[in-house]
Order: sequence, then structure tokens, then C-alpha cells
Amino acid sequence: MSFYLYGGQVNANGIRQHYLRYGALDSNGDSTKQPLVLIPGITSPAVTWGFVAEKLAEQFDVYVLDVRGRGLSASGPELDYSPESCADDVIEFIKALGLENVVLMGHSMGARFAALAVARGAEGVAQVVLVDPPVSGPGRREYPSKLPWYVDSIRQANSGMTAEDMKTFCATWTEEQRALRAQWLHTCYEPAIVRAFNDFHDVDFHKDLAAVTLPCSLMVAGKGGVILPEDEAEMAELCPQLRIAKVENAGHMIPWDDLDGFINTAFELIASGAPAA
Repeated sequence: MSFYLYGGQVNANGIRQHYLRYGALDSNGDSTKQPLVLIPGITSPAVTWGFVAEKLAEQFDVYVLDVRGRGLSASGPELDYSPESCADDVIEFIKALGLENVVLMGHSMGARFAALAVARGAEGVAQVVLVDPPVSGPGRREYPSKLPWYVDSIRQANSGMTAEDMKTFCATWTEEQRALRAQWLHTCYEPAIVRAFNDFHDVDFHKDLAAVTLPCSLMVAGKGGVILPEDEAEMAELCPQLRIAKVENAGHMIPWDDLDGFINTAFELIASGAPAA
């Protein structure tokens, strides 16, 4: 059984935003489950998170976004790819669909946008779940991944690449996962990716985190090298309500390494952040 419902597009924050919805609807076409809005990472179109959304949809009404410059959302040189614009996309997406009591989840770059959206006053959000956000920034250590890894793979995808070709970049992924990434990576607009990567180092994520007053969770990849114990301690001090959990046997792309670990941890963090019945 699949929980996939449909792909949709909405004009929000002045651009076309594409999303995929997963869940179950009643006879009136409504969902009785809490909405969960998922913001993927730097080069992950929404469709590549489908296998994760299927699992999340067991408990939630899931909306997976194509961040501007990726997938089927608006793209091109005329757009602003600043963190503020991307965060405002999330804010206006939630408004446009009339969602309330939202669990806002972001992975990597998406986690930074989620925190910024909440810091900028996102309405209708009940709690935020940050999945292994880059903690690089001005005066801090660099993000572990390097820009050529992204740029080289995108350029190869623009020329055409196979699942076998993708092994160079994602050696541990399944053939199906590599094939899907090879199919969709060309939709990642290179200047948007370069801007996001540079912002990992130029933008102070910790300032945004400190402005989050909602229930907030942090999921850490045990083998990712992105978030170290000293980072966890600093983030907990900046955001006193922060709940932290680690998926020990996963790298930065947690669901690809340990899907069950990701889902179980996500459900536990969200349940712990929900108001008491």
C-alpha cells in the first residue's frame, strides 16, 4: 500500500511552489492527521524523499517541498536564493494551503530554512524538527562536504547519467535510490546550490536557532561528522527547550543509511514535543 496522494503546485511568496503529498483522506477528501511539512536538503528534490514520506505518512499528513531552484518549483536566474527568501517560501506555503498545527521538519539545508522560518514568525507551526543541520558559519569550522561534489554531479546529470554513474557520488545507496537521484539531479539549478553551500559558511545559523521559542528537536547523525558533541551542547544552551536524539549508525543522509532509525527517532521526538493530552 502506498500513501502517495498527489503532486501539487501553489503560488506562494510570489513563485510556483511544487510539493508532494502523502497520507490518507476521508470520504470528504480531508485528512484527520497532523500535517508535517518536510523541507529537503541542498540537492534533494521532493521526489527523492518519497520513500521517507511513505513512512512518515503512517502517522502524519505529509507535504514534501521542492525548494526553489530544485525539482518542479520555480527556478532560474531571476530568483533570489537567499535564506530569507527560502524561509519565506515555507512561511507562505503553509499560509497558502491553510495548514495549522504543523510539524515543520527540515533536513540539512532544509533544517536551517525551517529554523529561520520559525525565527521569522511562521504561523501555524506547532513544533520544528531539525535533522542534522550544518553548524558551519562565520568563524566556525567548514561544512564537511565540498562544493565540487555537488557541482560535478549536477553537471554530469545535465549531460545525462545513470545509476551506475551515480555510484561515484553515492556509493552506499541502493540502485533504485541512485537511479532516482540521477533522474532528478538535473533539476537542481547550479547557482542556487552554490549560493546555499556558501551560505552554510556565511550565515549564522546559531542566531536563528536562538530565536526559536517553539518546541524544537534536533536529530543528529552519529556518523555524519556534521554535528559534534560540543555543537550539541552549544545548541542546547542557545535553545533551552531543544530535545536531542542521535541515530548512531547513520551518516548525514540519515534515512538512506538507517530508515527505521530515522523514522523511529522522528516519531519519538515529535511525540515528546507535542502538548500533553
